[in-house]
Amino acid sequence: MSMNVGSSDDGDDAVMSAINTTPLVDVMLVLLIIFLITIPVVTTSIPVTLPKERVEVRETKPENIIISVDPGGNIYWYEARISGVDALVEKLKKVSTLDPQPAVQVRGDLSATYEGVGKILLACQRAGIVKVAFITEPPALGG
Repeated sequence: MSMNVGSSDDGDDAVMSAINTTPLVDVMLVLLIIFLITIPVVTTSIPVTLPKERVEVRETKPENIIISVDPGGNIYWYEARISGVDALVEKLKKVSTLDPQPAVQVRGDLSATYEGVGKILLACQRAGIVKVAFITEPPALGG
């Protein structure tokens, strides 16, 4: 038994061998748009509150101690030069017993190395000073 499937001529009933890609392109464009919209929503970072720049005018109280460091790394108690860290610790120990304890304000030169400032912080720690502040210049107005 044999069966006639179709004619051998290329008429309207011929088998189409090309793939229609128009629906595929439409689906891909829709997916692309969906991904472009949802990706920024999905990628979140850790929520943190960033510090804001502010300029506060602080008055120096008479009981506060100002220790300065010059570009050479020399340490000054107000205007008097301190010979070394041990002498600074001894002066700070006398002050640390006062009630209320005064704050130590460190004025470090911009071109000074951190070693001088580190010596002051070490001396404050050894003497038991609780409040240490750094004096800086406020930024220029408008920038």
